[in-house]
Amino acid sequence: MLSLLIVVLDNSILNVAMKTIATPAPTGLGATQGQLEWAINAYTLVFAGLLFTSGLLGDRFGRRRVLLFGLVVFGVGSVLAGLSDSPGQLIAYRALMGVGGAFVMPATLAILMNVFDRDEQPRAIGLWSGGVGLAIAIGPITGGVLLEHFWWGSVFLVNVPIVIVALTAMVLLVPESKDPAPGRMDPLGVLLTVVGLVLLVYGIIEGGRLADFTAPEVLLPVGGGLAVLVAFVFHERRSDHPALDVRYFRKPAFSAAVAAIALVFFALMGVTFFMVFYTQSVRGYTPLQTGLLMLPLAASQLFFSPRARLVVERFGIRATCTGGMLVIAATMTSFLLLDADTPIWILAVLFFLQAAGMSHIMTPATVAVMQSLPPRKAGSGSAVNNIFRQVGGALGVAVLGSLLSTAYRGRIDGELSAVPGLSEGVRHTAGESIEATLALAERLGPAGRALTERADEAFVHAMHITVACSAVIALIGALVVALFLPGRQQARTDSGDSEDSENSGGSGEADGDGTDGTAAPAPTRNHQEADR
Repeated sequence: MLSLLIVVLDNSILNVAMKTIATPAPTGLGATQGQLEWAINAYTLVFAGLLFTSGLLGDRFGRRRVLLFGLVVFGVGSVLAGLSDSPGQLIAYRALMGVGGAFVMPATLAILMNVFDRDEQPRAIGLWSGGVGLAIAIGPITGGVLLEHFWWGSVFLVNVPIVIVALTAMVLLVPESKDPAPGRMDPLGVLLTVVGLVLLVYGIIEGGRLADFTAPEVLLPVGGGLAVLVAFVFHERRSDHPALDVRYFRKPAFSAAVAAIALVFFALMGVTFFMVFYTQSVRGYTPLQTGLLMLPLAASQLFFSPRARLVVERFGIRATCTGGMLVIAATMTSFLLLDADTPIWILAVLFFLQAAGMSHIMTPATVAVMQSLPPRKAGSGSAVNNIFRQVGGALGVAVLGSLLSTAYRGRIDGELSAVPGLSEGVRHTAGESIEATLALAERLGPAGRALTERADEAFVHAMHITVACSAVIALIGALVVALFLPGRQQARTDSGDSEDSENSGGSGEADGDGTDGTAAPAPTRNHQEADR
């Protein structure tokens, strides 16, 4: 839980610090909107590319060992990021932190799946998900306090003492676990996943940066990444020692659950990215006040995540996740009520409801993914879960971020053209983001007050367009889970079949569950012992 806390804590702190980092030196680094996105997406790019590899290494060499390595790398990257003196350096060290995070996240969930029995796993995963809520609460508030008393780099250096405590506790308390019969390595499959995921996520990020997803520099990496991932699927189907048995995706409980996770993070990550600018730039709140506004969201997730299993037991996973998606769609739509002077308690209520909806998706979907695989493959399952979460989040930031930027520029360009004495270059730079426009208005003095008002109106307009698209994505997610997640009775049957398979020594790696009418190949004796 402490390892999970440090990774989520860092990203939530960064969201609060974005406005400060965008401020020109010496207060910040003067990062542009594109550089801010890269500070987030450099982490995501490396994180997503290495997730599957780290999950496999954890299953093979020991999940605690991999987790310790990831924490060390994350701590070193945090120190370097805090000492950066340019946006380029910050982006590079954020990528290094992504390497560490990629080795931490799959291992945390994989260890839980091997420590707790099957009946205890839903509660354990609920608490694990609730830890995200704790980090969301601590992150913005901690970031706000640090930014009010120290320079922006302190938001990264605060990770170091937590990493030291986590490393010590891991060595003393956490048991080692690994697959006792991992079989041969699949280096080609591992290489294909790294190349495919990096190309795909890079193309998505470029599309967001250029605000044009039809440009060759977007289509080529996206197309290449998808082609490599298709090659990975064909290779895994033919291999007698696959890195990932892709036949798991034939199970509706598995494939629909990972799709739900991706769609949730697509909708939420884009909203999180621009909400900081709404509270700080439009409403004028400090970073600490912005962090305090996140408390209802964190409290909701802390309360509902461990209890979502009770709703699943009562109504089934399909009804629970569909209801959660509909709540998220409703809260996204309700963001249309927000303008430059809306009572702030409305935003707090929307955050609370949004987190409640998310809790009733993430916990059941994660349980469905992890219980679809045998415990000895927990690292691979956790990696797949996180890959879909990260790709969905990267798409959300890129697509919704570019939509926000395009809508904002379309609304503010006319106002900037009316300001006398501005060169074309200055107008273009001032239209990149609300922070750039407000910086120009401040330089204009009293004459810039009208421009400040127009900038607020333009941002709220762009925000409304973005949240409307997020609501549509959430509705698509509700349709996916309603159609493909198993119903209450089917889920009970599938659970019983899985338990029977484990009790009889089945490895759970083939399709012998009746989904396609084929018999599962006989498990090896080592695999029987491992599952038993």
